[in-house]
Amino acid sequence: MNADQVLAEACEQTGLDDLGDGGEVALAGLAAYVEACDAEADLSELGGLVVHGALVAALANRLRVADHVARHPEVRERPIEAPVVVVGLFRAGTTLISNLLDQDPDNRALLRWESGDSVPPPAPHELRTGPRVEAGQAGVDMLEAINPGIRAIHHEDADAPTECIAVLGQAFQSISWEALANVPSYAEWWRSSDLTAGYGYHRDVLQVLQSNGCEGRWTLKSPGHALALDALTAVYPDAQLVVLHRDPVTLTASVSSLIHTMSSAFSDADHRPYIREHWTRTLEDCIARIDAFDGAHPGRLHHVQYADLVTDPVGTVRRLYGALGIEATDQAMDAIAAHVQDRPRGAFGVHSYDLESYGLVEDELRERFSGYVERYAVPREAPAG
Repeated sequence: MNADQVLAEACEQTGLDDLGDGGEVALAGLAAYVEACDAEADLSELGGLVVHGALVAALANRLRVADHVARHPEVRERPIEAPVVVVGLFRAGTTLISNLLDQDPDNRALLRWESGDSVPPPAPHELRTGPRVEAGQAGVDMLEAINPGIRAIHHEDADAPTECIAVLGQAFQSISWEALANVPSYAEWWRSSDLTAGYGYHRDVLQVLQSNGCEGRWTLKSPGHALALDALTAVYPDAQLVVLHRDPVTLTASVSSLIHTMSSAFSDADHRPYIREHWTRTLEDCIARIDAFDGAHPGRLHHVQYADLVTDPVGTVRRLYGALGIEATDQAMDAIAAHVQDRPRGAFGVHSYDLESYGLVEDELRERFSGYVERYAVPREAPAG
């Protein structure tokens, strides 16, 4: 792959060439990622095609967003007020809680299809149905056909909430690119860069998406936010931040399985030793940054136990609303209860994983994360398998 060629294809596809504010950072990230893919990822032929297409698509959406903002600067006049942002942890129920919050009609989630097809901004009747949603679902179905294992691990319909990494990926400051291919040098680059550029672009996207009548209280989520809390809160100073906690042994096994399932579809190399070390350390880094932010900004983070969420989802959301100062209306709680009834756990298959497959040792992990477990009183959970 060649970064200049990727950019040229996106420009040709859209007829645009301005990446907007922070574009130079995005291009630096693109270059770092392409270089890492070539040097480190061991992509298969299929992997090269998929990654190349994903890069072009990310740039194309960014070009369209930047063009829309330039032609309609008034979209920036309507701020993103007090968004509820689930910032982690990985595999701790962030998808579940975001789907529950999406049932509240007063909330506005970032939907999967619109994260990659943001212009023109949708009208209310286009959010959940229509040709753009159908095209997005076709993309989901194609990826799950290529990689069937992902359906049980992390399924998202096109009209369902998605992670903010999809948008931050268009700024090339996102953990999403690490999940697609094993790229340690890119991981080091983006994590040490000034992340406010990516979150500034993220805000632009949300302002575009809400500008055609699709407003509401934004409910957002991405475990990657835990690595960027200072940048996140610099751009969204009134954000209401939620952290989910779960047994770190289960988290480590689950995220290792997820990354291996995703990246092995596009590489024939055995990256499990790298996945074990890199993603265990990433979980440690997330916890360390959450701890540091919590210490510097007491009361800003709202903590939720995964065990509570899965045993009493409606009550857990009700208590969270109370902590956030949000009214838990009967309509919202009834809708959440109905969603729980209609979508039981395991509806898309059972995610099975084990520690041994990745060279992980339970006793070592328990010692490594003992401080985290003690600080947040995290109950022990037997890994699935």
